[in-house]
Amino acid sequence: MNWSLAAGFLLSATVATAALAADDAATRFGARQRIDQASLSPDGKTVAYVVPKGGRGSAVYTLSLAEGAKPVQAMQASGDPDRIGSCRWVSNARLVCQAYGVVGDLEVLPFSRWIAVDANGGNMRSLGQKANAYTRGMMLSDGDVIDLLPQANGSVLFARTYLPDDHTGSRVGSAKEGLGVDRIDTATLVASVVERPRLNTLSYLSDGIGHVRIMEQAEKVSSTGYDSGVFTYLYRGPDEQNWHKLTSYDSNTGAGFIPLAVDPGRNIAYGLKSKDGRRALYEITLDGTATETLVFERPDVDVDGVVQVGRHARVIGARFTTDVHNVAFFDPAMQKMLKAVKAAIPDQPIVSIVDASEDESRLLFWAGSDTDPGLYYLFDKTSRKLDTLDIVRPELEGQTLASVKAITYPAADGTPIPAYLTLPPGSSGKGLKAIVLPHGGPAARDVWGFDWLSQFFAAQGYAVLRPNFRGSSGYGDAWFKDNGFKSWKIAIGDVIDGGRWLEQQGIAAPGRLGIVGWSYGGYAALQAAATAPDLFKAVVAIAPVTDLAKLKEDSRNFTNFIVTSRYIGSGPHISEGSPANNAARIKAPVLMFHGTLDRNVSIAQSRTMLTQLTAAGARPELVVFDKLDHYLEDSQVRADMLRKIDGFLAANGVK
Repeated sequence: MNWSLAAGFLLSATVATAALAADDAATRFGARQRIDQASLSPDGKTVAYVVPKGGRGSAVYTLSLAEGAKPVQAMQASGDPDRIGSCRWVSNARLVCQAYGVVGDLEVLPFSRWIAVDANGGNMRSLGQKANAYTRGMMLSDGDVIDLLPQANGSVLFARTYLPDDHTGSRVGSAKEGLGVDRIDTATLVASVVERPRLNTLSYLSDGIGHVRIMEQAEKVSSTGYDSGVFTYLYRGPDEQNWHKLTSYDSNTGAGFIPLAVDPGRNIAYGLKSKDGRRALYEITLDGTATETLVFERPDVDVDGVVQVGRHARVIGARFTTDVHNVAFFDPAMQKMLKAVKAAIPDQPIVSIVDASEDESRLLFWAGSDTDPGLYYLFDKTSRKLDTLDIVRPELEGQTLASVKAITYPAADGTPIPAYLTLPPGSSGKGLKAIVLPHGGPAARDVWGFDWLSQFFAAQGYAVLRPNFRGSSGYGDAWFKDNGFKSWKIAIGDVIDGGRWLEQQGIAAPGRLGIVGWSYGGYAALQAAATAPDLFKAVVAIAPVTDLAKLKEDSRNFTNFIVTSRYIGSGPHISEGSPANNAARIKAPVLMFHGTLDRNVSIAQSRTMLTQLTAAGARPELVVFDKLDHYLEDSQVRADMLRKIDGFLAANGVK
C-alpha cells in the first residue's frame, strides 16, 4: 500500500500551538489533545473536527480535503458551562453536534443539547423542545440522534425529550411528556412524530435505514419514582406500530440481555449477555421467536460491545480488550483493509476506525501506541492511499516518551494482578522514585497505550505502576467481585501489594514511593494510605470519593438512588471502607484537587476529608478549581496541577 504524509494541514491552519520552554513538561503534558473528535462527510471530501478553544472552551471546524482548502469554524462554545463533545454529518453541507456541560448552585446538574449547523457556521438550530415559563420540569438532556437517515439528506430521527407545558387555554400548551422519536429536518426544524413520547422510556434503537425497532424502558420501584435497576426492551417489526416484549436486563445482578444494534437485513439485534461469568455477544431474532444465538465470546475477558461503521451504523465486529482494544471482525474485507493499514504504520499498532464515507470508499482512522499519543489518517480505497490528517498532541512532538510494559505481580494471596509499568526513558529501571497510579471507576480498567498522567511522571523520572486490581471491570464477574467499594479490602489490598512489589523488585528506592489517583483512584490512594500507613510517603487524590455513606446520599434526588445504594451496599464496609472515617490512620501528607461543578463526585467529599484529616492533626491541602467538573478539562489547570503534584511529591521524600 502506498501512503503519504500530508504535513498536518489541520495543525498549521486551525489551532496555534504556543511556543513552550524546553523544560515546561507540565504545560506539554497537561495540554488538552488537539482533536477531541472527528467525522467524515457522506461524500468523503470534508472533515469536521472538535478542538480546544482557549483554556476550557471548544470549537468545531470543517475542512475540505481539496488541495489548498482552509478550515472554517462552524461553531464554538466557551466552556463556561457549555462545551462541544462530538459532531456528525447529516449531509455534505450540514452537521449535528452535541453540546454538554455542568451547571449548579444548590445542586450540580449535567446537561446536553443537540445543535444543527451548516458546515460554514450558518443556520444554527437547536433540535430539542423549546422551554418557556410554562414548561414543567427541568430538561437535563434534550434527546439523542438515533438515525442519520442517509437517504433524507439533512433530516434525522431524533429521540426527543418532552416536558409538559401548562400554558392552558392556548394552542401552544402540551401534555406530552417523556421520550419520543421525531423525524426532524435539521435546516427548517419541520418535524413529524414517529413515536409518541412515553414516560420511563430511556432510549430507542433504529435499524440504520429509518425504522425505530427497539425501545428501552426503566422499571420503577412502586410510587417512589426511583429506578429499580431492571430495564425492559420492546421490539417491533420494520413495518408495524405495535410493540412486543423482547427481553430484560437487571443491572443489580447482571442477568439478562442488553440490545446494542439492529441488523435490518437479517432482522436481528446484537446484544450483550453473561455467559460463564463473562459478557459475550449474542444475537436475538426480531421475528417473534426471540431466539438467542451466541456470536462471539472470549475465555479471558468480557466482550465490550460491537463495532459499527458508516452512516447506516453497520455492525462489522465485536469489541474486546486484552492489553489493548481489539476487534473480532465479521466483515472479512474490512479486516483485510485494517490489516493493510496497520502494515503501513507498524510503529502505531493500535488502530481504530473513526468514520467512513457513505459508500465506505474513504475511511477515517486513528492510530497510536504507548509512545505515540496518536494521529488521524484518511484512507482512500480506490487509490489505496493513506494520508496523515493531524497529530493529536503536537506539544509532545520531539518529546521522548516512555515505553509501557504489561506485567503481573503477586497479590498477598498469590493471585497474579495484571498491571502496566512505565519506566523513565533511558533509566536502568532500578532505585527510582515511584508512583502507584490506580484507575478510576471502580467499574473500569487500564489498558496498554499512551496515558498523559503516566507519561508526565515518567518524564520527571518516576516509575509508574497502573494496576488492574480485583474490582476492575473487563475480566469477568469473578475478577470484578462485588465491585471496588463492597470488596474494598481486596481491591485496596491489590493496590498496596503493587507498591510493595515495586519496592521488592528494587524498582522503587526505599522510602521513595507515592500514590496518586483520580476519582475511584483517589479513593484508592487515600484508603491505601489508611490501610498501609507506613508504605506511601505522599498521597495525591484528585476528585476522590472519601465517604461511602455520603456518596449514596448524594444520589437521593435522582432516579438512580436505589440502584446506587445497592451498588455501594450497606454494612460495616461503609465505615471501614471510607477514608474520611479512617483519616487518623493516615501518616503521609495528603494533597487533593477538586472542581466545584463535579457531578460524578461532589466536592463535599474532598472537603469532608480535609476536615477529618485536619481534626486528626494533619496538614492536608485541598486545591479547588472553580466552575470545573470531574475531568478538569482546562489546559492551564492541568498544567498547574501537574507542577503542584510534582513539587508536593518531591517535598515529601518522593524524589
